[in-house]
Amino acid sequence: MADFQCIECDHAKQLLDEGAILLDIRDSQSFDQAHPKLAVNLNNDNLQQLLSPVAKDQAILVLCYHGISSKGAAEFIGSQGFSLVSSINGGFEAWQNLYPQDIISTQ
Repeated sequence: MADFQCIECDHAKQLLDEGAILLDIRDSQSFDQAHPKLAVNLNNDNLQQLLSPVAKDQAILVLCYHGISSKGAAEFIGSQGFSLVSSINGGFEAWQNLYPQDIISTQ
């Protein structure tokens, strides 16, 4: 049984509006160029620091480039005892197409 679920952007946006945490696992350069407003860049260096204060029943959304890599990250986070973990289908590319008004961009 998977410790996460895959969801569409519209469901993820609803969860984010309800207080979910959005973790963007793209590389820091891509994150710095553009990312969803409420996203936090997650990497191996800050993983424990970011997740340690988070309640195990907090909704966590994981975003990557296209929705592939986020599945592995979501599975890992779920295996750490977090019960409401979701990978966003389509990743940042889909999110940016659906919600361009919610993107912070330096370009």
